[in-house]
Amino acid sequence: MKVLSVVVPCYNSADYMHRCIDSLLVGAEDVEIIIVDDGSTDSTASIADFYAATFPHLVRVIHQENGGHGAAVNAGIAATQGTYVKIVDSDDWLSPQAYATVLELLRSFVDKDRQIDLVVSNFVYETEDKRHKRVSRYTNCLPLDREFSWASIGRFRLWQYMLMHSLIYRTEILRECGLQLPHHSFYVDNLYAFIPLPSVQRLYYANIDLYRYFIGREDQSVNETVMIGRLDQQTRINREMFRFFSQVRRQPGLPEALLRYMAHYLQIITMVSSMMALVSRDRATIQGKEQFWDDLRREDPQLTDYMRKRFFGQLVNLPGRVGEELAVLGYRGAQKVIGFN
Repeated sequence: MKVLSVVVPCYNSADYMHRCIDSLLVGAEDVEIIIVDDGSTDSTASIADFYAATFPHLVRVIHQENGGHGAAVNAGIAATQGTYVKIVDSDDWLSPQAYATVLELLRSFVDKDRQIDLVVSNFVYETEDKRHKRVSRYTNCLPLDREFSWASIGRFRLWQYMLMHSLIYRTEILRECGLQLPHHSFYVDNLYAFIPLPSVQRLYYANIDLYRYFIGREDQSVNETVMIGRLDQQTRINREMFRFFSQVRRQPGLPEALLRYMAHYLQIITMVSSMMALVSRDRATIQGKEQFWDDLRREDPQLTDYMRKRFFGQLVNLPGRVGEELAVLGYRGAQKVIGFN
């Protein structure tokens, strides 16, 4: 059995998928690479087939009708044979030396039969116009280089949470929790980084800059203009996270620290949904934001009231036009200071 399955969802990725896949080939014996061609209309399919023909012991290809990022991830996970699984988007890549180090770590877990459910590592924001790379680390909130449980985690910073790029799950965890991402929707990576967490008991943080997260394409889903245009998809994912957590928080026996982190993550995503509506300055969109909060309150008044009383909830619900402008001004200031996209 392979130690790690790397799933690479691809849709019209011909211009940049080489960089991604080439960075994964150094895994050799310990890795299987599963390229999922999600109904591409460019030469993605033929490029994927070339890699599979050239590296038959290492690369497999799935061709499917277009179903979106979630459908591609679902197909990849269903096909994985590795003990662990990582998703690498086709415009991103892994650092070779860090990759080798992480593979050695995962191999040690397998050899010693240590069933670590979730391995967390760092990721680096890569842009074409910045020499100084911003690294997302978790040294302030996660124990270093040892196995730990949720009870051992610290407080995450206001804007800090574990993105998909940081995560390597034990494959069985994803199957046991029944993870199925929605089709034809962006932003499903938030569900991937959220829904399996109650199934995770044993964690390990490797302070290694593994994942290179490329930011800068105009059509990228995290581009602000694109996000505003796809706000319906963002809020759809937000609602699913809210409903899931609304149920989970009532389950007995879950660690308090886990619930605290999940509430923190949910607040960030809800702030993003609300802030994009305010940034649009479109009255209908802003009214939709108000309706969104009303809908959440009908579903779980206690959770919604808790979120509204926190910093982000207060920020995006400041009253009146002046409040809206102050919220956007605060958001723009945070963009410059913190440097998030």
